[in-house]
Amino acid sequence: MDHQLMTVGTSLARSDERMLTGRNAAGRVWKTGFGALDPMIGGGMRAGSLVLLAGPQGLGKSTFALQVARNNAATGRPVLYFSYEHDAEDITQKLIAMEAGELDDSDQVRVTSIRSIFDDLWVSSLEHRLESVPCGVEALAKVAHYSEMLFVHRSTGTRTDLAAIGAAIQQVREASGGTPLVVVDYLQKVKSTQVDDVARSTEVVEGLKDLAIDIGAPVLAIAAAEKEALRSGKRMRASDLRGSSALAYEADVVLVLNNKYDIVARHHLTYDLTNAERFRDFAVVTIEKNRFGRDGAVLQYRTRFDQGRFEHEGTEVKEQLIDERIFRD
Repeated sequence: MDHQLMTVGTSLARSDERMLTGRNAAGRVWKTGFGALDPMIGGGMRAGSLVLLAGPQGLGKSTFALQVARNNAATGRPVLYFSYEHDAEDITQKLIAMEAGELDDSDQVRVTSIRSIFDDLWVSSLEHRLESVPCGVEALAKVAHYSEMLFVHRSTGTRTDLAAIGAAIQQVREASGGTPLVVVDYLQKVKSTQVDDVARSTEVVEGLKDLAIDIGAPVLAIAAAEKEALRSGKRMRASDLRGSSALAYEADVVLVLNNKYDIVARHHLTYDLTNAERFRDFAVVTIEKNRFGRDGAVLQYRTRFDQGRFEHEGTEVKEQLIDERIFRD
């Protein structure tokens, strides 16, 4: 029978088989690893779903996506990260900084110090070099533990199209024995046969959604914003995604990052000066669309970009947020 054609009876039999073997929930949900977020989106990213992650430039979209990738690889599940802007060594450096930052109680770990160790000219093993970084050796061991489950594809806008993405997924399936969580960083960079932005984004987002369904795993794709949405003091929304309205339509979950300081109501800044500057250290994640639960939920996570990570425990935002600030700092 054609793999695209299935009776409901066959679907029922497959569901029953998963439940009887205990593979039902674990096999169909990939957790993000971010507290408060997973319960909101149905326990995590679901098989066959397309999750879009958007936000202004410099607010840590790639960091958030890489952290999700690492969280899954660390559980022994394969992950395939399509990186259009960073090579594998750069990603490796961020992972070591992320792990060391979580392990180090002295709060001395910095991404810059990890990078300098990789760039230094003195001859020595990586483990020996990392002895100078708090928890550096332990961090290296943690990365090594899941390193063979996290695949990085150095992607380019001139070569890596939907067909190349599909081919790489098949390679990872053969190498790991499992279907990977797919991360695309980022969607507007995927090579397309179309010329204008609207047609390009439509082709790519529809292709990624079809791909997620075909492979039976989630696709997490970073999406760029229109220029107007990037100015300081404006809250980015799903409607600000660059390109076609198909982006929000095709996606099952849309997450939008914003800096809390930029979108918190003025009275929190004016009358609570102690906490005003602290708002800058928090990213707000709005669940703009959610086919697996309620949308509109707004969560906050402390940013540690000096360590290449977000703190994974989040809480719902209690302060009043606004779409645009009309006053100057």
